Amino acid sequence: MTNSKIYLSVLFILGFSLLNIIQAQTVFGKWENRNDEGKVNSIIEVYEEENEVFGRIGRIIKEEDRDKRCTECEGDLHNKPLEGMVIMRGLEKEDDGYEDGVIIDPESGKEYKCRIWLDPENPDKLYVRGYLAFFYKTKIWDRLQ
Repeated sequence: MTNSKIYLSVLFILGFSLLNIIQAQTVFGKWENRNDEGKVNSIIEVYEEENEVFGRIGRIIKEEDRDKRCTECEGDLHNKPLEGMVIMRGLEKEDDGYEDGVIIDPESGKEYKCRIWLDPENPDKLYVRGYLAFFYKTKIWDRLQ
């Protein structure tokens, strides 16, 4: 093998490794959403469009729940399928996370103000906080491996 091929191979491997490290330190990607018992119930895809962050239910784990609809949602989301539904929208970059957006609880159809940020010590954990006035609940999503 020539020296140039060796250098190209090394550069490719380093570039691929760096890309994985960079991706692992962003909120973007696929995340496991767990229920209160700790079991994964859905995969949420977090993505960016026009400087805003969104989250959609990419996959519902239980096959028998994949056809569920948001019967409690209002407006355009009423009776829409949960799988594929955008449940988080309008988040904008702020300091160490994203905020000023909303998240919908598809079980209740209620909408909450939302903020998300990575765990500073473990970028494979995403904190998702929903607010209602002074009350809030924070869930931790794990990056899908």
